[in-house]
Amino acid sequence: MKTPITGPAIRMRRLRRNAQVRRLFAETTVELRNLVMPYFIVPGSGVLRESAPNSGLWQVTADRLADEVALLVDAGVGGVMLFGVPDEKCDDGSKLEAQLVPTRKATEALRQRFPELVLFADVCLCSFTAHGHCGIVRDQVIANDESLAVLAKMAVLLGSYGIDFVSPSDMMDGRVAAIRGALDEARLHDVGVLSYAVKMASAFYGPFRDAAHSAPQFGDRKSYQMPAGNRREARREWVLDEAEGADALLVKPALTNLDVIRDVREASDLPIFAYQVSGERAMLVAAAENGLLDYARAMEETLLSIRRAGADVIVSYEARPRALAARGR
Repeated sequence: MKTPITGPAIRMRRLRRNAQVRRLFAETTVELRNLVMPYFIVPGSGVLRESAPNSGLWQVTADRLADEVALLVDAGVGGVMLFGVPDEKCDDGSKLEAQLVPTRKATEALRQRFPELVLFADVCLCSFTAHGHCGIVRDQVIANDESLAVLAKMAVLLGSYGIDFVSPSDMMDGRVAAIRGALDEARLHDVGVLSYAVKMASAFYGPFRDAAHSAPQFGDRKSYQMPAGNRREARREWVLDEAEGADALLVKPALTNLDVIRDVREASDLPIFAYQVSGERAMLVAAAENGLLDYARAMEETLLSIRRAGADVIVSYEARPRALAARGR
């Protein structure tokens, strides 16, 4: 008589045995509605170009943006984030309204054609100043409190154009309270604040700074962006922003801050955003071009890890190619 073959009673592979079973029991997914696509709004007309070949960062003029975004809207992308890139620089904020004309035109065009599209816009001075820093500079020092008034003015202008969520990325102390107060004073009560609550002084921003023309012309941003190793300090940052009236919180970069995203998710009931920054994508592109990995699989795994960590929404340059693929383009 043969001895019966015994094995484990619990077999985890039952939940993985074919594609349909794996799909049924998937705990985390990345859908187009979870993605927000950034665009860099430049002056002029007729422009739709990648800032560098295969960078995924698109510079576009207001007259081309609506047709471009139509493909994303049809595919179901969650939203669009606008970054103004003016030709003329001004270090004191006095020309802010003129500098924002292309962004205003772009916003108005999108608002008219897609009334329900969720629009975000960056609030920061790095692209608007000659020195490339995120606030007002006095004697090569970032003047925190003086910067707040200019950032608040920028937020009010963007809100008046039709932006749904102004998105301060400057990392000045107190800017969420200043912006919320200014929006409410201007009766823009429905304009939300998506705060870059945790933004590290990261090495992964290079391609973005090229596209946004925002590289600092002296020093660095370590006096206002966060040290990458400070997890407790990150908690203080998002707790302050939530208390000051932020409607949603963003962590940047995403991949190097999965633990922080999880910390925010467990401590806050606000919507959590993560920014998959330009350098994160560039790493995958470079590795794929050198035959080291499969880009599509690696990107999917990366996005899933960001969502699994707790992000409700990912700002990602992958939104556009995924939308085009979904539309068969």
